[in-house]
Amino acid sequence: MKMSSLLFGLMTCMLSAAAFADEPIVIKFSHVVAQETPKGMAANYFAKKVDELTKGKVKVEVYANSTLYKDKEEMEALQLGAVQMLAPSLAKFGPLGVKEFEVFDLPYIFDDYNELHKVTQGPLGQQLLSKLEPKGIRGLAYWDNGFKSFSLNSPINTPADLKGKKMRIQSSKVLEEQMRALGSLPQVMAFSEVYQALQTGVVDGTENPISNLYTQKMFEVQKHLSLTEHGYLGYAVIVNKKFWDGLPADVRGQLETAMKDATVFANKIAKEQNDKDLASVKASGKTEVHVPTKEERMAFKKALIPVHKKMESRIGKDIIESVYKETGFDPKSL
Repeated sequence: MKMSSLLFGLMTCMLSAAAFADEPIVIKFSHVVAQETPKGMAANYFAKKVDELTKGKVKVEVYANSTLYKDKEEMEALQLGAVQMLAPSLAKFGPLGVKEFEVFDLPYIFDDYNELHKVTQGPLGQQLLSKLEPKGIRGLAYWDNGFKSFSLNSPINTPADLKGKKMRIQSSKVLEEQMRALGSLPQVMAFSEVYQALQTGVVDGTENPISNLYTQKMFEVQKHLSLTEHGYLGYAVIVNKKFWDGLPADVRGQLETAMKDATVFANKIAKEQNDKDLASVKASGKTEVHVPTKEERMAFKKALIPVHKKMESRIGKDIIESVYKETGFDPKSL
């Protein structure tokens, strides 16, 4: 009788273990932007690739548009293990204590995607990602969004046009300094709150890649957009390190392959989507789009490049100079 009970219990345990083994590994991937943005589409693409490569063993659940957490909350949620994956903007790592990432916030440190990718796809980019590990975070990849431009309800042709304007920014000491260099009043605000703040006049303007301006309908409450392309907005795809390290090695390999494919897709779609959304903003007739002349762009550069020097003690002079070396930029040439 005892033997039968023991065998029955053993069989029950084995069946339970087998059933558990058949359960897919769930990765909750939270982000704060719309599904139609480059990040939104790349997250969905990643989820699809993971399903294909793991044959359903891993299920990536994507939560867009701050449906799980707002951008001020999501990093803590990742560290606590409430979500497994995020793709926060690079500005989010400064408040976390990894200030070197704020090099990406410096105005006009990259002139184009080619210069940018020398950093994000090279050893310097990997070196920066490794600095997240003591925080319980594993960095997997960089995803582009695009270059930011200024919007207001008045024309933006010179740096002086931003003087005294309340400009929404992410939480970043570099971006605060950038706005002060223009005589603007920086206003830190969650991304999900910006449309209403523009509508009610709590803030006067924004800096955004066009895909964010368009998909969040900010163009409806901004009469002027100037394509200053003064700063970069990109993301780091990150996972909870404890969760990642606990995955079977073969599954980690499949996820890394899916991430490589998703990164190629993300960076391709970012440029295409921003171009497409710019055409949509123009077609709406609600926002007048200004393309700065060479002289106007140089005036913005001269006003903003001094921010690099001011931020050396915060970001690290060595990191800033490492980026200069990769891109070939010489601030003395201005």
